[in-house]
Amino acid sequence: MKRTRFDEWPCPIARTTDLIGDWWTPLVMREAFLGRKRFDEFVEALGIPRAVLTTRLERLVREDMLRKVEYEERPPRYEYKLTPKGIAFYDVLAAMWRWGSDWQWPEEDDAPPLMLVDRDSGEEVVPAVVDERTGERIDVRKLRVRTRR
Repeated sequence: MKRTRFDEWPCPIARTTDLIGDWWTPLVMREAFLGRKRFDEFVEALGIPRAVLTTRLERLVREDMLRKVEYEERPPRYEYKLTPKGIAFYDVLAAMWRWGSDWQWPEEDDAPPLMLVDRDSGEEVVPAVVDERTGERIDVRKLRVRTRR
């Protein structure tokens, strides 16, 4: 079956889905944020098939989310480092974290076993999507989409 491409659609959600629309790509990026850099580290952390990881890493490098850096000449070995574009992707993962935390543990007394914490204070961090102009949390009931003029 041929995959439908969304990389030229006029919608930011469609274009982002084209990049991360498989289940491995966000997890590879999560691991990069956790400090994984080497191919075998990703394989071990995720249990991902090597061929699948190769394809995902190649795409993330092509999309300038990760940079491939040689750390050994013989045999050639590479690390994958986050680029500025890749670092900016953490906002997407944080939004996914919040939604998953709120909705994927349906029992009121049940919470995800993992939480985000501030490095300095150790306090839990609860991500929210806000309008960077106002600092206010986004309310879908107050939004609409229109074309730019």
